[in-house]
Amino acid sequence: MLTTITVVIMAAALAAGLTANRLRRHRVPTGGEDEEASISDLISPLETLAVLLVAFVIVVAAESYGTAGSAAGAEAHRVDQLYEVADYAPEPERERMQGAAVCYARAIMAYEWPAMVDKGEKAAEASVWSSDFRNHFKALAQKHAATFELLVRADDERSVARQTRLSEAMPAIPAVVYWFMVISLAATVGAFAFGLPRRRGAAHFVLLFVLAGLFTGSLLLIEDIDKPFSGQIRITNEAMAETAADIGDDFGTDHPGSRLPCDPTGIRV
Repeated sequence: MLTTITVVIMAAALAAGLTANRLRRHRVPTGGEDEEASISDLISPLETLAVLLVAFVIVVAAESYGTAGSAAGAEAHRVDQLYEVADYAPEPERERMQGAAVCYARAIMAYEWPAMVDKGEKAAEASVWSSDFRNHFKALAQKHAATFELLVRADDERSVARQTRLSEAMPAIPAVVYWFMVISLAATVGAFAFGLPRRRGAAHFVLLFVLAGLFTGSLLLIEDIDKPFSGQIRITNEAMAETAADIGDDFGTDHPGSRLPCDPTGIRV
């Protein structure tokens, strides 16, 4: 919907500018070259504003996209690290924590990722296992202080990465800023169309349509990367999927005969 409105606004601005230019050409000439120079002088500040605004917003959106991707990768890495550090814990805490790590990764993929994409929310199905981590840590706090500290550090980094991922799932560009940018670029395209010289050739129209296309493409690109987990250039859950598969296989090897405390989607059984 947002994409359609953006394209319609830019197309309407271009059409309005060309129509206004056509009407101006059929007027009785009053200013000649001076009139053309005056229109160009008025368009120049508008062009500068539009370009600076687009550059600023693209930087903000790209930074948010990069942060979201880094957080998703960091969370998957910390879950893997949590599983590996749990190797230093004694039984039965070792098996319980490693099972919780596998179930957490599965729940993130099955429940939290869709919830994050749709509403930017966390999933209770995954939070159950992160709470389990802390319950198991209590059993290690007194007897295995060194292992406890390593596990707490890894879990804290996992939690931070998870919160960052969730926060970056929401658009970083406020709606009012986006629409102000759309209006600015539409006004710029319309002004360029209106300011086409009386003596113009095919090159003028080609450049005008290229400019309009680039501006429209910039808007669509900003809209897409401002939704890092749901746009066309989306960040996938591939990193967490690889971690879930890896530590799931490790659990079968490390604890032969034992069953995970969850089903394939991360729901406790």
